[in-house]
Amino acid sequence: MTANLRLRLLVLLLVPLVLLALMGGWFSYSSADAASTQHDQRLLRLLPALADSVLAPSIAEGTPPLVSLAPSVEDFLRGQGDEVGYAIGDLNGNVVAGDTWIKFDVPGTSLAEFHSQEHDGVTYRVGVLKAETYGAGEMVVMLADSSDVRQQWVRQLLMHVLLPNLLLIAGAAVAIYWSVSRAFKPLHKLTQAVERRSPRDLSPIDETTSPEEVRPLVHSLNRLFSLVNAQAEGQRRFVADAAHQLRTPLAALQAQVEAWALSGQEAQRIAKRTGEEAQVVLSVAQIEQLRDATRRTSQLARQLLALSRADARNAEMQPIQKVELKDLCESMLELFIDSASNKGLDFGLEVEPVCVWGHSWLLRELVSNLVENAIKYTPEGGSVTLRCGQRQTPLGTDDSVLLGLPGVTGWAFVEVDDDGPGVPEAERSQITQRFYRAQGVVGEGTGLGLAIADEIAQLHQGALSFDEASSGKGLLVRLELPIQAPAESTDDGKVL
Repeated sequence: MTANLRLRLLVLLLVPLVLLALMGGWFSYSSADAASTQHDQRLLRLLPALADSVLAPSIAEGTPPLVSLAPSVEDFLRGQGDEVGYAIGDLNGNVVAGDTWIKFDVPGTSLAEFHSQEHDGVTYRVGVLKAETYGAGEMVVMLADSSDVRQQWVRQLLMHVLLPNLLLIAGAAVAIYWSVSRAFKPLHKLTQAVERRSPRDLSPIDETTSPEEVRPLVHSLNRLFSLVNAQAEGQRRFVADAAHQLRTPLAALQAQVEAWALSGQEAQRIAKRTGEEAQVVLSVAQIEQLRDATRRTSQLARQLLALSRADARNAEMQPIQKVELKDLCESMLELFIDSASNKGLDFGLEVEPVCVWGHSWLLRELVSNLVENAIKYTPEGGSVTLRCGQRQTPLGTDDSVLLGLPGVTGWAFVEVDDDGPGVPEAERSQITQRFYRAQGVVGEGTGLGLAIADEIAQLHQGALSFDEASSGKGLLVRLELPIQAPAESTDDGKVL
């Protein structure tokens, strides 16, 4: 039941044809056998007349007996011409009159016997009878006939039965294979449509484009898609709502803790003059820990919300627009220059004008995550370089997939190059997993930054790849995006 369906149909259709061909051959042989039986009966009726044709024995040794063929036998021999023959033999197995090429064994009884004999490439049906003659005593008479239907059927078996049936079966096999392949074409299209789908695409399949026999399966798949989509939508809504609800109280809590930290620092300066410095330092340390925890929690809530918004089904409802990556990278410099300066980092730009189509707010979230990670993990006194530009072909790890995109005229890239601790090559394929943090990483983090970046890259048909930094140490994170315009768009930027 699990074999190739095309092969199963081919076998199921050809087996009856083979059986019908065998049955046709059997019926043909049965008809020939019945006709041959009638032919044997004709020879059987003529053998006594041939025995009555022997009138006298041999006059001298070595001479044939006197034979005067009966009219029925003479008509039979004259009517068939060279296709028949006759012979008269003695009880010693010697032919004494007639055609000497006819071979025979002396019958043990007076009943007629029949056998087949070949002479000059022709097969004859020979009837043999031991009978009492009028003047020569007991003799053996024989009639040979090559017009036996059974023998003709055997000779013509290949040309008239086997060969036509084999040609018929071969032609039927080709026709059936072609027909089945054509009939399965909608199934192949359905398979390709499902295989080309993104794991995030849970939209229903058009049932009207599928054969009627497959529509129940397509309907079941659509129902499964709907259930999975509803479950995933519920999870996304829960994460988004929870993250959104957490932002306000966390923001208020963080503002309060920041105020406490400033107050604690002021109290610490006053305590230096009053001699209560130890107690104040302890209080300030506790407030600093609370502030760090609050910052991490606020960042986690923000990233959870960004991860939810980066989902393909949410993004498809938002308009796309032309995004200038050079302007985007320059805005990153303004956004992170203070944090980079506080660590003594050399934060530089190497940008060229290049535009892509996408969601500007998501691409901003992606690049900011990459820059934030680089600044966070690069040690003091290091350098971080942000680049953007374009190439004719991608350099990422998934080139075979990226090169197969239609309508692509080039590739834009954004690179964040740092001289921090880097990531071992064995772990680079795992760092885009949610909540994964590379071993030996120093500093606080949630493990969601690169996961969000990878989600956004895939949403824009791009790829995120990792390589060794240009300085020989650290990490180079490369984002590659296709340069192509949408096929058709409305005034508000939504793709039709």
